[in-house]
Amino acid sequence: MGKSMCGHLLAAGYTTTVYSRTKSKSDDLLAAGAQWADTPKQVAEASDVIFSIVGFPADVRSVILGTDGVLAGCQPENIIVDMTTSQPSLAIEIAAAASAQQVHAIDAPVSGGDIGAKEARLSIMIGGAESAVTSIQPLLKLMGQTIVRQGGPGAGQHTKMVNQTLIATNMIGVCEALLYAHQAGLDLETVMQSVSSGAAGSWSLSNLGPRIINHNFDPGFFVEHFVKDMGIALDEAKRMNLSLPGLALAHQLYIALQAQGHGKAGTHALQLALASLSGIRW
Repeated sequence: MGKSMCGHLLAAGYTTTVYSRTKSKSDDLLAAGAQWADTPKQVAEASDVIFSIVGFPADVRSVILGTDGVLAGCQPENIIVDMTTSQPSLAIEIAAAASAQQVHAIDAPVSGGDIGAKEARLSIMIGGAESAVTSIQPLLKLMGQTIVRQGGPGAGQHTKMVNQTLIATNMIGVCEALLYAHQAGLDLETVMQSVSSGAAGSWSLSNLGPRIINHNFDPGFFVEHFVKDMGIALDEAKRMNLSLPGLALAHQLYIALQAQGHGKAGTHALQLALASLSGIRW
């Protein structure tokens, strides 16, 4: 996703410096004119606005707060925009550390997956100071279509947890429904014609349903990252004294899917775990 998002900035004529833990992943960007940096710190030293999108909260902490991290290379009034789905508490911690250096930090997790990133139509959920968010709107509009500031530091991450909670239980419904249709001997593509445009329709059904039917479980979003996200949401729910049994069930099913060796598959691979519960080979 990060490569596509950065590519849109390059295509718009912005001077761009990039760092990736696997340099080869940046080859296309470098060929298009991006400059390479050996550390996140060096990216910050060469930039006014620094975007990050990595895998896990520990990666966010290292990339932004580490010895060679982004914040170590920032100058006053620089803006850090972390687009990773991460912990709200970490976003607040980063904002406080940045503010101590007169740097702005924004949490801006995204939804839309690989396709949304490639087509620049992500939903971007933002937490941070309004003035800083306003100043980077032209950049965000190159990456997304739905760009909403939700509040102060951490608010973007909390909103992403709402998003992931909605997806989690919806995905169970999508997979169980297609499993039912399969076992009833229906033609799945014909079934999709009837159910996808009515009240039962959803983004997951319309976009991931065909992949499930075609046994294509390539990732738009990794199972292992979704397990991480649901874990964050459940931790936050516990802190707020909330019981979310649907989310907890989805989390357990996805942990089972990951244990079966599908951590690098797409989230719609949940179909495989649910099929196995009934002894069905999908």
